[in-house]
Amino acid sequence: MKININLKDGTAVKNSDIIVGIDLGTTNSLVAYTADGETKTVKAHGGKSALVPSVVYFAPDGEIVVGDAAKEKLETEPENTIYSVKRLLGKSYGDVENMEEYLGYRVIDDEDENTLVKIRVGDKFFTPIELSAEILKELKRRMEAELKANISRAVITVPAYFNDSQRQATRDAGKLAGLDVLRIVNEPTAASLAYGINGQNADAAQKIAVYDLGGGTFDISVLQIEDGIFEVLSTNGDTFLGGDDFDRAIMDYWLAQNDLTKADLQKDKNLSQALRLRAEEAKKQLTYDLKYANDLGTMQCRISRDKFQELITPLVKKTIKCCENALKDSGLAASEIDRVIMVGGSTRVPLVQEKVAAFFGQAVNNSLNPDEVVAIGAAIQADVLAGTQKDVLLLDITPLSLGIETVGGLMDAIIPRNSKVPTRVGRNYTTSVDGQKNLKVAVYQGERDLVKDNRKLGEFILRDIPPMPAGIPKIEIQFILNADGILQVKAKEERSGTETAVEIKSSYGLSEEEMGKMLLDSIQNAEADMKIRSLLEARNEANNVLLAADKFTEQNAEILTDEEKQRTKNLAAALKTATENEDKDAINAAMADLNDYTTPLAHRALDVNIGKAMKGKKV
Repeated sequence: MKININLKDGTAVKNSDIIVGIDLGTTNSLVAYTADGETKTVKAHGGKSALVPSVVYFAPDGEIVVGDAAKEKLETEPENTIYSVKRLLGKSYGDVENMEEYLGYRVIDDEDENTLVKIRVGDKFFTPIELSAEILKELKRRMEAELKANISRAVITVPAYFNDSQRQATRDAGKLAGLDVLRIVNEPTAASLAYGINGQNADAAQKIAVYDLGGGTFDISVLQIEDGIFEVLSTNGDTFLGGDDFDRAIMDYWLAQNDLTKADLQKDKNLSQALRLRAEEAKKQLTYDLKYANDLGTMQCRISRDKFQELITPLVKKTIKCCENALKDSGLAASEIDRVIMVGGSTRVPLVQEKVAAFFGQAVNNSLNPDEVVAIGAAIQADVLAGTQKDVLLLDITPLSLGIETVGGLMDAIIPRNSKVPTRVGRNYTTSVDGQKNLKVAVYQGERDLVKDNRKLGEFILRDIPPMPAGIPKIEIQFILNADGILQVKAKEERSGTETAVEIKSSYGLSEEEMGKMLLDSIQNAEADMKIRSLLEARNEANNVLLAADKFTEQNAEILTDEEKQRTKNLAAALKTATENEDKDAINAAMADLNDYTTPLAHRALDVNIGKAMKGKKV
């Protein structure tokens, strides 16, 4: 069941109302819609490009600028201008630390490798979700200006290889932007919809490969299309491989040619961004020309197409390996693929087209604009959800998200609403207290960030967990939802094998009015919910840091000087005070101060302890 709500007055809206399709990209984003049987991308005022650069600039007066105007600030104010945020969605610092020297802005380091990244702009801290929401708000404004109407519902695409954390982050960004995200669609599937329905004979049985190489991610999907049914046979890819890496290869080449290092880029962020933009310019020009030359002051920035192709060959080979894996998983040979569809701006690179064509043994199909094809497909899927497009199969879905309560009263959605059923989803958790023997699992249904605003379906206790330090037990929670809407929840401690299960009847008995109210509340309170969630998450993280700092000073008392102990104690006290207030940025700042001070102490302590352990031993 799908309930669509008008955000202005809370009334149900008709299926004929437009639902937009959004391609939230690493480099560029765009929005499209279908009206009177025609799918269109929305261009900027004045009929310019439909592409909105995925760049967010924070002006000194507090104004947030998105798109072309923000991109102009990359060279002059790199520390206040955020780009490639899609690569940070759902990522921890450990996932992205290798790209930090190329970034003009600061990504916050944290001792906990599982903590999701934050971006610091001045004294403010932002999550990739909040930054992505700003891009989505700009797309929403552009669409509303085009249609002269309020837009509240959308289909958003993601790379097929996005994990659950990245998908949920995308959904949260949509909600924060004031959008009811009806469906998260894989980019290759959206592209196949665009090619399969836009006059390409959707009823003919065919097997297609969609090669999707964007600015930050790569996907290869193998699909079978027959009688309007789009079935994904296999998918493979790399969520950290794309045109940005082509740019980086050129940058590294120029650094070597000019006797510079990555450390020089870290010292001079303006140089870093100017060089990155030159590299991007070179990549695009070499699609058509054999040479590129545009020096940056005294720094020579010159490269030939042959050299560029030599530099990126290892990266292109990675994508071909993914193609091999996808074909193997699908059980098909390359010769059995009827069409190879090229998606994403990076597929314009001649070497990419050449290698993909050679692998599949046929000319590639890039007849639709590779920058726009995903958004067009998303708009077609949106049209299907609106009830206008009748010849594509839609599977049954669960109407509201299902999840569990986590620390701080937060709702962690394990099965997002509109997920296909039947489905089985598992996620790993751990304990928050040393020696914890029992774990209560409370199951909720709803769209709000706090469980108190959602509907409780039931709870059970996983007992007899072997006592271990907090964070060591590995507990898998599995949600199994069958076609009848009956939910089974299983919990298992992996190290000991302790497990339990309970069957919960999912509340499909909610009335349309109740369900509609829950959806409306989730969207109208999105900004407030996100602020509360951010504050609670910052407090939870800070409490973990305080516990770790206390243990560290206690265990390494002999190694630390009195001054170091006192300084650590003072910083911890400041962090403790910050957690008692309502300013999450102040908590993050105090946490960053404590981490920055104690990190070198921890490295020194590690060296001393290793030296003690190895004393008298031969290696």
